[in-house]
Formats: sequence, structure tokens, C-alpha cells
Amino acid sequence: MAVNVPGLVVVVIFYIVILAIGIWASGKSRKAEKSCAGTKSEVTIVGGRNISVLVGIFTTTATWVGGGYILGTAEVVYSPKQGLIWAIGPPAFFINLVVGGMFFAKPMRSKHYLTMLDPFQYRYGNMFTTSLLLPALVSDILWVSCILAALGGTMSVILGLSSTISIVISAAVSIFYTFLGGLYSVAYTDVIQLFFMFFSLFLCIPFVALSPAVTGASVHLNQSNVNSWVGELELADAGKWADEILLLALGTLAYQALYQRILSAASSAQAQITCFAAAGAVFIMGIPSVVIGAVAASADWNQTAYGLPAPFERGEAGKILPLALQYLTPTWLSVLGIGSVAAAVMSSMDSALLSSASMFTQNIYKSTLRKQASECELQWVIRICVLLVGLAGMGLAFSGESVFALWLLSTDLLYCIILPQLICVLHLSCANSYGAICGYVVGLLLRLLSGESILGIPPVLLFPGWREEDGVIIQNFPYRTLAMLCSLVCIITVSKMAEAGFHQRLVPRSWDLLGVFKEKRQDQGEGVPLPRDEENMMLSARL
Repeated sequence: MAVNVPGLVVVVIFYIVILAIGIWASGKSRKAEKSCAGTKSEVTIVGGRNISVLVGIFTTTATWVGGGYILGTAEVVYSPKQGLIWAIGPPAFFINLVVGGMFFAKPMRSKHYLTMLDPFQYRYGNMFTTSLLLPALVSDILWVSCILAALGGTMSVILGLSSTISIVISAAVSIFYTFLGGLYSVAYTDVIQLFFMFFSLFLCIPFVALSPAVTGASVHLNQSNVNSWVGELELADAGKWADEILLLALGTLAYQALYQRILSAASSAQAQITCFAAAGAVFIMGIPSVVIGAVAASADWNQTAYGLPAPFERGEAGKILPLALQYLTPTWLSVLGIGSVAAAVMSSMDSALLSSASMFTQNIYKSTLRKQASECELQWVIRICVLLVGLAGMGLAFSGESVFALWLLSTDLLYCIILPQLICVLHLSCANSYGAICGYVVGLLLRLLSGESILGIPPVLLFPGWREEDGVIIQNFPYRTLAMLCSLVCIITVSKMAEAGFHQRLVPRSWDLLGVFKEKRQDQGEGVPLPRDEENMMLSARL
């Protein structure tokens, strides 16, 4: 396929504009470092906590509306075995941001945390916090690979450009401006990227719907055509459907990228407003993908230059959005479409890069490895982490897996392991290190024993309703939700048992190897074990 030179020029111009905005925002970040009362690393991680509500809404929306969201939603709606009813992204992310605003924004922002791992560090210490970084890091790398794979496939279809070159160039641009300006560069580039996504994707809808291949096919439209994109939900698949929508709705509550936006707000009220407004915006941004996927399912591909067999029969359902733009819209509009996907990719990728870099620098490097590290040193650690996470995600982007599958997998460990821990550390004062460790092990063990076909891990536990397709075992039972709930129950139960055991002296105090409980002074009464005072630890750490 020949390279689309005019389209390539347009995309290059778009990248240059984004890069210029990122560089401009890095200058704004340096000014904030001089005027802000916080440290340089605080400006990089949470923008000095002075990101305006409007910019916060834009950057939160742009972060959630990534390549996986846009291409994955269109892929599912188009696929005959799934359809609209399986397009869980828009409603799941709406629920996610509403729940985040109601129950997580205030407790996180009111404590002046810098990262999602801060509350764990103050209550459980450094060792356990380090163990939580691992699933968070894996999730961010998978998220980066998912959105880069989406972009690579899109550019190869519309521009005739090698997906390898597309992935490398896009990753380099995103890494560079995140490297320079931290959250300021991420937030302000997100504003432009979201505007571009909104304009180009909604502009595509009438052109796709009025394409001769679609209007011609509509004459012969029957109920089977409608069912092909509406989809069906059989009772046997209800568990899997519920599991996946809960995975995206609740699992994404454990993303550092969400809390970076919450913690960058000037107050708890502003953080909540940001979440609620972004919830509606994210849902609206899913409409073009749904429409394009549905129209593509109803189109007569034999009337296009693509011909037959259709994309699904060729195994190209994951590329249905760029294919629809390429063959169902004018050339100039398909170029705008590739720009929208590029914008979606970079708006999510930069957030994932900064997310992992922030947690490692703040909660591992500064707190454990180099407690006396200077601000300049911390800045360079953040930049190196941004580079390494970007390179790791870029490497996985060449795997060729389904965009939708990678999108789900990126949230998997967060849902099963970190979410129950986050609920307990923010809302349950009874949770302690013993319960947290047991909950971590239970959640991880159940998830691994359930298997994962993308990673080549065979299931050991076969839940009710499982079946085998093409040599691959499909679990229809909501096994991810089961792992999450078991982890949550384990944290609460073991924590209460440990507290009761030490309080009632059923367990010798010398067995408190983790130092979770300590005695009152003798002048305050009998030595009764008390849990660590989280607030005092937090204040002393800040001072």
C-alpha cells in the first residue's frame, strides 16, 4: 500500500503543534516551580495543586478517552458475536468517574496526598507499598501498549505507514513533552487533543452514515442486520458481561492517573466537580465510536474498494474504525480521523507515563532508596521512569493482540488487588498490615489461578459455566469480581482478628513482627495495643 503523503503531512503538523504546546507548558511548569510553595516534584506530579477546574475536566476526559476507548468500543459494536450491548466502555467510565467523585475524591484531596500510594505508605509502611507498585506499574505498561497498538493499526490503514514507525514516532513525541513539563504539559496538551477528538470524530458521523455502501445496504436491511450490531446477551454470558463492566467501572478507580487529576485540584470540592463533569463528557465522547461500529456492521463492504470478505472475516475487527474512515468517508476526513486517534493515544499515554513515574519517585525512591535525594535528582528520576515505562509499553504494542482485550487486561490487576486495598485504607480504620498482606495474596492467587489466555496462563480453577473454544478455555463466571471481593473480605476479617488477638492478649505482643500495634505509656493506663496513628505519621512525614 502506497504512503498517503498529504495525510502524513497533516499528521506531522499535528504532532508538531502538540509538541510545541508541550514545550510551552513546560515553561509554565518552571514558572510554577518558582512561585509555588510546594517542591519541584510536587509541581511535576500534581501541577502545584493549582490546575483550574476547566483544565481539570478536559485533562480527565482526555485521559479516559484513549485509543483503547475509541477503537475498542467500535470493535465491540461491530463484532457480530458482541454488538452494542457489549460496548461497556462509555457506561462503565461514566460510573467510574461518578463513584470516584462521590467516594474517593474528597478523602484523597483533603489529606494533601501526592500519589495514590501515599495513604498505604502512611498506614502500612514502605515494604507493602512497594508490593502495590508492581501491579500498578504492569497496568500502566499494558495501558500504554494498548493505546499505541490502536494507533499503529489506524495509521497503517489510513496512511499506508508501517505500524512500527507509527508506534515509535507517537511514543517518542508523548515521552518527550511529558519528560519536559510533567503534569502541566500533560494537562495543557490534553485540552487541544480533546478539542480535536471531539471535532473530528463527530464530523465523521454523517459522512459514514451517508456513504453509498451504507445507504445502499439499508435498502436490503433486515432484522439480522440490526441484530449484528445490537448484539445479544445470553444468560450463560451474563456473568462475563457483569464482570467486564465492573472491571472497567470500578477497577479504574485504582488508576494513579485519576488521582493525579483529583490531587491537582485546588480543593476537594473542585476535585469532585472535575469528576462529575468529566463523567458526562467521557460518555458523550463514546457516541462516535458506537455509531461508526454500528454503521460498519450494516455496510455492504462489497461496494467499497475494501471488497469481500468483510473485516470481521479477515480478522480485522480491531481496525474497524480506521477501516470505516478509510472506505466510507472522503480522504480528507479520514485524515482528520487518524488525527483524532493520534490525539486520543497521546492524551492517555502521557498520563500513564507520568502516573508510574510519580509513584516510583515519591513512594519508592524518595521514601526508601534515597531519603535525602535533592529536588533536582527527583526530577531526573521522574524523567528516567517516564522513558522506561514508555519503552516497555512500546515493546508490548507490537504483540498484535486485540485492542479491547489489552484494554481490559490493563485494569485487571488493579481491580483484583489494589481496589480492595484502596477501599479499606480510605474508608475502614480497622484495616492493618496483616489484613492487607493476606488480602493481597488472596486476590493475586485467585486471579492467577483463574488463568489468562492473552498471557498464555492456563486456568487451574474452572468456575461454573466455563467452556472451551478453539482450544482456549472461556470463563463465563465473574471470576475477577470474585477475586476482588475475596480480597476485600480477607483484609477486613484478618485485620479484625489481628486486632482482637493482640487486644485480648490471645496472641503474644512479641509476635507483632510488623509493628502494627504499640502499647500505651504506663502513665496512661494498662498497656493495651493501639493501631498506628496515621494522621501523626502523615504530619511528621510532611514536616
